[in-house]
Amino acid sequence: MRKALLTILTGGLIAGILDITYACIHSYIRRGSTPIAVLQSVAGGALGPKAAREGGIKTAALGLAFHFLIAIIAAAVYYLASRVFPFLINQAVICGILYGLCVYVVMNCIVLQLSAIHSTTYPWSYPRSVLIGGLLIHMFGIGLPIALAVRWGSKKWK
Repeated sequence: MRKALLTILTGGLIAGILDITYACIHSYIRRGSTPIAVLQSVAGGALGPKAAREGGIKTAALGLAFHFLIAIIAAAVYYLASRVFPFLINQAVICGILYGLCVYVVMNCIVLQLSAIHSTTYPWSYPRSVLIGGLLIHMFGIGLPIALAVRWGSKKWK
């Protein structure tokens, strides 16, 4: 159990760090947003955008916690699926990239739509740079690191 938890945490933390780093850099370049504003926007999924902006550093911290919780859940889902489907371990690179695409679709087409943000836009209506950047970070910064961490954890403790 401890080995599984370490594997999940490793994948989730690596993916979370890469994703939030990308989000902060991309948001700064695109709109001049600060990291605090980016993290508040994550918290806005639970609190609503206005309440998240008004909450200051506390809602930014909450957004950071939510962000890593989501990344760790994504890693746990992949880990648990790999116990049933060993090809997720054996073909970690291609499966991780495809998993990143799945995470992108779930986050943008389901989670954001159901969140307090009440997004009414879908990825296909995003500006091309936002769509491409989002797809790439999910494929190579989320899905792939999670899959590689699960492969590493699975081989390390066999």
